[in-house]
Amino acid sequence: MPAERLQKIIAAAGLASRRKAEELITSGMVSVNGQIVTELGTKADLEHDHIRVNGKLLHGVERHVYLLMNKPKGYVTTVRDPEGRPTVMDLLRGIRARVYPVGRLDYASEGLLLLTNDGELAHRLMKASSHVAKTYVVKVAGTPETEGLEKLRRGLMIPAENRIIPKGVRNAGKPQRVRTAPAKIRLVRESENPWFEVTLTEGKNRQIRRMFEEIGHHVEKIKRVRYGPLSLDLPPGEFRRLSIGEVEKLKAAAELSQMRRTDGDARASMKASKRRTRMSDPHEQ
Repeated sequence: MPAERLQKIIAAAGLASRRKAEELITSGMVSVNGQIVTELGTKADLEHDHIRVNGKLLHGVERHVYLLMNKPKGYVTTVRDPEGRPTVMDLLRGIRARVYPVGRLDYASEGLLLLTNDGELAHRLMKASSHVAKTYVVKVAGTPETEGLEKLRRGLMIPAENRIIPKGVRNAGKPQRVRTAPAKIRLVRESENPWFEVTLTEGKNRQIRRMFEEIGHHVEKIKRVRYGPLSLDLPPGEFRRLSIGEVEKLKAAAELSQMRRTDGDARASMKASKRRTRMSDPHEQ
């Protein structure tokens, strides 16, 4: 068996997501053949090396489990909560494998949530969160103007959470702002407090709430109804295993998103290179 990066081995064993595995390594919780390892580039072979995580010996790859849950309001999307609030893990029954939520739905939001012990897929989905489409139904207070909805569709500047402009820089002390990617916005129920279908291809924290607040409207309810190829088909608080076909479609969506992101980066790099070439060569037409 060829040597692999430690974080990939730990994630494949179902002990943690790839990101959490990296934190375990850098914090000195992982050892290989009795030696503490803290460098993320370290590789090992599970067939020949003794790998321990927090003192526990790894025995091999755990059978992957893929779950779709309808998260109710009033639950946090974490394995455990320091404030003692209910977590989505409290809703799991009859699942012996240690699974982890993929991404987040905030405490007041509800809807489709993925949980798995496939650290590689979870890593791809979260890393490709700016390309895998996620669809929500959203109830807002008051009726947004057409101009405001167009801003949401084109992308607009919103405050970046927990990021403040440092001292010595213009507008110091104010929240930094980031631009959202274009979004699909469709009215699905007209009323004094209308419902919209919102499809995003990125995953900034509390993004939908901050988008509508930027155009002057408070979000009252959010429910995620689709994630890539998957649709919500369960009552609140229930969960089910994904079919083999659904898992394959989800993996394909993550792989395609990764390819699009890589291709996009490559095209941007080529364009930048061409611009630099044109600027440096006065003879180029």
